[in-house]
Amino acid sequence: MKNVAVIGSGTMGNGIAHVFAQFGYAVSLIDISQSALDKGMATIHKNLDRQVAKGSLTEEEKSQTLSNITAFTNMEEGLKGIDLVVEAATENIDLKLKIFTQLDELTEDHVILASNTSSISITKIASVTKRPEKVIGMHFMNPVPVMKLVEIIRGYSTTDEVTNQIMEISRRLNKVPVEVNDYPGFIANRILMPMINEAIYSLYEGVAGVEEIDTVMKLGMAHPMGPLQLADFIGLDVCLAILHVLHDGFGNPKYAPCPLLVNMVTAGKKGVKSGEGFYSWNHGTKDLIVAPNFKK
Repeated sequence: MKNVAVIGSGTMGNGIAHVFAQFGYAVSLIDISQSALDKGMATIHKNLDRQVAKGSLTEEEKSQTLSNITAFTNMEEGLKGIDLVVEAATENIDLKLKIFTQLDELTEDHVILASNTSSISITKIASVTKRPEKVIGMHFMNPVPVMKLVEIIRGYSTTDEVTNQIMEISRRLNKVPVEVNDYPGFIANRILMPMINEAIYSLYEGVAGVEEIDTVMKLGMAHPMGPLQLADFIGLDVCLAILHVLHDGFGNPKYAPCPLLVNMVTAGKKGVKSGEGFYSWNHGTKDLIVAPNFKK
């Protein structure tokens, strides 16, 4: 299994393509927009340059990695000769179902269809295909070239054979795969998102400020970054979408998103991607300052 297609060239998609290409896979990077592909490839170039500067990659390995990636705006063309597809589109269930319907029609029967979804049911995604036994979750962490974990999510019909194949492929990428079952939020976000939501509630209720909340979690709990900074990094819209999945899936009010989070996303304050969330990101993380709306 050496030919991989990655659907979506955004933050997660270009990172996934980067890692597969670095470890010798021929990668078709597919997106509907040429400008998105250009941006994704530029990010891969930049991240490879960073690896070279750190001494973890040679110039020759960087060139080989780039030569392993071919960009496509035509999905049918990009899926020719593929053994594995990893979908990394926006965390929107309707979009993912549409993509998997297309993938099922455009790929050979033997092809494994994986999703990088962070919360949407693999069983639901598999239901729109004629090969639910070959549909699986392959949830990488951001930034993909750096983070070791891959959550491998088994849908209701996913076979042992497919699961074992994807676990082994993850190891070949120098990742640590962890197998989990298909329930809302899986493990990573089922635990992480309620913590982030509680941090937002603490801010909303005036218990403490942005910096104070993050400092407590960094210095008191040894987290590398506080939950509010992490929420900005993930994307507040993504956090909101995952909380909706948890709330709808379990029907438990403890997963209901904080009204402050809802208002911020509605106002377009989505964190790093929009330039402002709980922090101002206009000058990058080195000059991190609390966003004007949250200053005392």
